[in-house]
Amino acid sequence: MEQACAPNHHAHYPGFAGLTGLLGAASMILGRQGDARLADELSGLRPEDTVVDVGCGPGAAARRAARKAASVTGVDPAPIMRRVARLLSRQSKRVRFVEGTAEALPLPDDSFSVLWSIASVHHWADLEAGLGEALRVLRPGGRLVAIERHTRPGSQGHASHGWTDDQASAFADRCLARGFVDARVGQYAYGRRRTISVTCAAPGGSKPES
Repeated sequence: MEQACAPNHHAHYPGFAGLTGLLGAASMILGRQGDARLADELSGLRPEDTVVDVGCGPGAAARRAARKAASVTGVDPAPIMRRVARLLSRQSKRVRFVEGTAEALPLPDDSFSVLWSIASVHHWADLEAGLGEALRVLRPGGRLVAIERHTRPGSQGHASHGWTDDQASAFADRCLARGFVDARVGQYAYGRRRTISVTCAAPGGSKPES
């Protein structure tokens, strides 16, 4: 039962590589646009923000953030994803892509005001380490936005990649236990896609607006 409700319930899923990885990247280029818009809205992105997109894939959300934010860093462990992201982002001077994982971000302390993780928390190998890294790289009051596909309990195969209500609530609880504040769960729909989100803030900033 504990495993079924774990927010990182696909932690050991194979990484993207080869032709399968290329096809996965292609599907994410258009498939993540709605999620990117939602991440922008939920984080209240501003021109002075510095954004890190953890598990950025081919960079669709990172490119959207770069249109508004001061700088964006996309982090992904898969070489194929970073290659596609750099190819598609070569016109933007505000975005860069680096190798790394949620549990080992190759980034300085207190260097970002916003952290996004879109459709990737359910793949994190270690939630505690990932949240610890998020706290480390976020400035006081920095915003964390996690977005996943809203799934039904008992879903199998590809349909299970995302979060049920219980998994989203469990992640929000883990964020609070790790030291984040103002954790909130939200549900959204655009077209046929339904998503669920968790937002919270690093401690030490001004009190978030209601």
